[in-house]
Amino acid sequence: MNKIRIMLADDHAILRTGLKLLLGSDAAMQVVGEASNGQDLLRLLEQDAADVLILDLSMPGMSGLETLKEIKSRGYQTKILILTMHTDEHYVREAMQAGASGYLDKSAFDSELLAAVKTVASGQMYLNNNHALLLVNSLLNSPQHQEDAGQDPYVLLSYREREVLRLLVRGYSMSEIGKLLCLSVKTVDTHKTRIMQKLGKNKKNELVEYALEHGLLAPKDI
Repeated sequence: MNKIRIMLADDHAILRTGLKLLLGSDAAMQVVGEASNGQDLLRLLEQDAADVLILDLSMPGMSGLETLKEIKSRGYQTKILILTMHTDEHYVREAMQAGASGYLDKSAFDSELLAAVKTVASGQMYLNNNHALLLVNSLLNSPQHQEDAGQDPYVLLSYREREVLRLLVRGYSMSEIGKLLCLSVKTVDTHKTRIMQKLGKNKKNELVEYALEHGLLAPKDI
């Protein structure tokens, strides 16, 4: 029986070592290459083929998502299993939309990782119950779905997202919003991304127009 040929892409050497030991313990699997960044991974794929790529989303230089898109654009048949610390729904959605075959948390049990590798290698998709639910909720909460259902997507915003929205359209910077709400700039940026996605907007001026149209902002505030 041919073994499942696996490549690893993660910038943490200790994690790659642990993964190699785990995967090597299964007689059906063989690690044939590893890389710490997207550029090195692409060079590996040019030289050798793999059945499954275990890919982290957070890597220096080319991100995991950018790497995933590049792999798909080149037509490689390698199945891609995302193994990451990111569990928010927009990460799951973007990875699966970009062509990933599976998505798994780094906190998963060893047995789940082995099962996920075998699942995607067989040509099936792998999502645990939590990620499947996130993906369904993301679809149901998409601006297009809400438009079709006749529901204002504003109702999808959390209380904190509404706070961030009101400050954004009033001209506050992300660092200023962070100080006012006692949040890190990274967290504010995450809220902003989610607001844009839920409302179906791409630019700040579109948020301002939306806020004015829905009575969230008086003209004197801008």
